[in-house]
Amino acid sequence: MATAAKAKLKPKKAELPTLFIWQGTNKAGRKVKGEQAGESIQAVRADLRRQGIMPDKVRRKPKDLFAPRKPKIKPAHIAIFSRMLATMMSSGVPMMQSLQIIGEGHENASMQEMILAIKADVESGTSLAESLAKFPLYFDDLYISLINAGEQSGTLEALLHEIATYQEKTEALKSKIKKALVYPTAIMVVAFIVTAILMIFVIPQFQALFTGFGADLPGLTKMVISISQVFQDYWWLIFGSIIGSVMGFMAAQRRSRKVQHFMDRMLLKLPVIGDVLTKGAIARFARTFSVMFKAGVPMVEAMTSVAGATGNIVYNEATLEMRDDVSTGTQLNKAMTDTELFPNMVIQMVSIGEESGSLDAMLAKVADFFEREVDDAVDNMTALMEPFIMAFLGVLIGTLVIAMYLPIFKLGAVV
Repeated sequence: MATAAKAKLKPKKAELPTLFIWQGTNKAGRKVKGEQAGESIQAVRADLRRQGIMPDKVRRKPKDLFAPRKPKIKPAHIAIFSRMLATMMSSGVPMMQSLQIIGEGHENASMQEMILAIKADVESGTSLAESLAKFPLYFDDLYISLINAGEQSGTLEALLHEIATYQEKTEALKSKIKKALVYPTAIMVVAFIVTAILMIFVIPQFQALFTGFGADLPGLTKMVISISQVFQDYWWLIFGSIIGSVMGFMAAQRRSRKVQHFMDRMLLKLPVIGDVLTKGAIARFARTFSVMFKAGVPMVEAMTSVAGATGNIVYNEATLEMRDDVSTGTQLNKAMTDTELFPNMVIQMVSIGEESGSLDAMLAKVADFFEREVDDAVDNMTALMEPFIMAFLGVLIGTLVIAMYLPIFKLGAVV
């Protein structure tokens, strides 16, 4: 039954409704105008009449040739949408009206179109889960499964709040981990660009100056000038190789599961960053599992969505292996022990949760603990890395400066 229900929730991708411009007269006799999404002019006219507006003109909205590109829909937009829908439905506003208000008032044009398309689909008799499933780029299997469970059990408002809280915490965790990775990477990139500029444009000026000295240059100066000569002659090859390697690696990581596995496994083994990524993966595993189990999704079915939410292919594959073990009757804590990826504390809490029948609460506590651990680890790592990065940049730039001024000091000593 669960498999059949899941198969039903994967229809073809939805087509966004067409936008129409209309003018009409409201009940008070005032002229009004606006925009509305719909399948046809007749459908828009009928909808306007239901709102008490007598339409005079309805026409398809023309496309602006010079209009800017539509903004992207980010996970943060979906989290806000979930929170707004949950709040409005909990306040007693009907789902259709809630979707209409959120859709028409959204600042993001792409989100506006998508929400109005979902509203139109639900109005035609489709369930909310099936309507959301038509936008797989923005609503993953986890989201669809929870919405479906809420609709089946009649607890949609409560589950929407759970989903919104889950997404907000997940996005906060992602931003923390991203901050930990982006900061040192950005510093190193800037350091390389500054060094390359010095090598290509500044060092040659000193080299021309030293040529007139006629004296033997210090070894450090000769080495820097040699490196500068390589940069001048082969700058296009150096930059092209770096950019090509990065782009090729990113493409290979997207397409090759072996490359993904290698990178994720290697990142987990890095001294400081690996610890942050490991704790982040465990936090996402526990948070997702807790939300789905609390929503009443069967454990084996939930673990498929949990695997995709871990954000690391090593934990993804381990979760799928655990799912297979649990489906044959193995206890969850025993399956987690066999993977050798989870700390003993997590396994013990899961074991207690299974014994006491409060697995969702225990998993939520695990998620809270590891989210705090990630916060602390990122703050500590940032505080520790700043002096190291400053020292590295100081040594790099300082070496270049000393190498260029050594011949000048030597000449001054001779004079």
